[in-house]
Parts: sequence; structure tokens; C-alpha cells
Amino acid sequence: MLTATLTQGHRIASGLAQDPRFPDGTLALQFPLFQEHGLDLAARGLHPATLNLSIAPLTWKPLAPAHTFRQLAWTDHFPPEDFSFFDCQLTPPHTDTPLDALIYYPHPDTKPPDHPQSPSTLEVLAPKLKNIAYGDTFQIHLPPSQIEITNPPNANP
Repeated sequence: MLTATLTQGHRIASGLAQDPRFPDGTLALQFPLFQEHGLDLAARGLHPATLNLSIAPLTWKPLAPAHTFRQLAWTDHFPPEDFSFFDCQLTPPHTDTPLDALIYYPHPDTKPPDHPQSPSTLEVLAPKLKNIAYGDTFQIHLPPSQIEITNPPNANP
């Protein structure tokens, strides 16, 4: 179990960035494609926006995703991308009830370069949550068979 802090992301996944290319957000376009390939995120009750959770100074790297989709052409604005998903359980602030969630991972080697992500940030798809704010802390359980957590050499133990 790790403690993670809610941070502001690029806001393009949710549509809050008001990017005219993706007025409803990138996930609104991607959810149907993931469903076509066998992962129905809406049926799992996951909201089409990501929670950007920082585990800094720790970092993470993928090992064995629960789902991977290669070369998905989800928009005319970017080349096809690879996406992976990792199981997790998320306990929001002000509750002791863990929720099933997924780590959303657009592969950096196929992701557009204008939206980089820190290796200390987990993009989490979860049910829609109320009464949360940037800076809130969450508890997150990540399966060690799917994700490796590392302590960078320059970080304190």
C-alpha cells in the first residue's frame, strides 16, 4: 500500500483543458475503442477522466499489464498509440472503503510528446469521486506482479 497525492495533470483526458481537438476529452474517444478490444471501462463504472496521483519521490515502471492494446488509431490528430492498464485498488480520502480502479498507461514511446508524464505519477481511472481536491492523499494498492515501485538513487530511503 502506498500513499499518493492528487496533483493536477494536463486535463486533456477529461476535457477540462478545453482543447478544441478533444472538447469532451481524449478518454471519451478512447473508451469505445477499448471496449471494442474487450475492456469495457464504462461497465466497470470508471469515469472518463484520470486522477493524477503522485508517489514522489518513488517512481514506477510497468511489468505485466492486465491489458495492452497496440496501435490504436483513436484520433486523426496523432499517430496510433499503445495503451496498457494495470489493476489497482484506491482508497480515497475521508473513507476506508477501497475502490477497484485501473492505472491508465499511454506508452511513452507512442504518446504525443506535448503531454509528458512524470515517472512518479500514476494516471488512475476510478469511479467518479466527489469532494476531492488537489493535495488530497489517497491510499493505493498496486499488484507487485504488474507494477514495480522503485526508489530513485538520489531519493532518501
